[in-house]
Amino acid sequence: MLEKTGIATEQDLAGIMPPKERLAQGPVAVIECFQRIPCNPCYTACKRGAIQEFEDINDRPVIDVDKCNGCGICISNCPGLSIFVIDETYSDTEALVKIPYEFLPLPEEGTFITALDREGKAVCRAKVHKVLNSKAQDKTPVVSLIVPKEFSMVVRCFSIDDFYSDNTIICRCEEITLGQVRELIRKGYRSLDEIKRISRAGMGPCQGRTCRQLIMQEIAAATGVKMGEQRMSTFRPPAKPIKLGALLGGDDHE
Repeated sequence: MLEKTGIATEQDLAGIMPPKERLAQGPVAVIECFQRIPCNPCYTACKRGAIQEFEDINDRPVIDVDKCNGCGICISNCPGLSIFVIDETYSDTEALVKIPYEFLPLPEEGTFITALDREGKAVCRAKVHKVLNSKAQDKTPVVSLIVPKEFSMVVRCFSIDDFYSDNTIICRCEEITLGQVRELIRKGYRSLDEIKRISRAGMGPCQGRTCRQLIMQEIAAATGVKMGEQRMSTFRPPAKPIKLGALLGGDDHE
């Protein structure tokens, strides 16, 4: 299912979820990276050594939850948007979920939004607790949401009410708007791969990590074909731009 739709199964998630005992102790990172790809910014960003050193650059990240304090530095450094921080000790009934978010505009602190699951389905209302937007161009903004505790392992994205208009850019790499995608669907392009080839949506550095599921949602809404029944397009591992100086003189993470 993961390779076909990009959505993790319960079996996939069972292998990476922190134990209940650790969740009861405070915030902890959850790394939903399920494929072997050449990528390790999460390891180099972790100052506590909670993410274990990679023997092979293609290894999946492994986290020592006892060393992790849920700081969230790894979230903004992950080019695949695969890391979240869960804090089930926020209150008796609510949890805090830190989420990478690459759309504009960013939500305002204190506002209420619609929390979404991994398939983009609305699951609950959530309150924006904090928005961390680093000045560094290659760092992803991190939004902290207050959600009902039972949804702490479910909420992985959100939508701002009345936000998804035709002018909304859903493929940030190639600057493709939702209106362009909807127009292509109206013209008869009914698969993710067709829309990718005609518009270049999903061909940028992140390889559709942000826009794939959004496009599949639009196809499902227009055609009635469920996301799980749609064919996933081919894609490469996400790429992360680096400064020329890093190639010339190296950096702290050689």
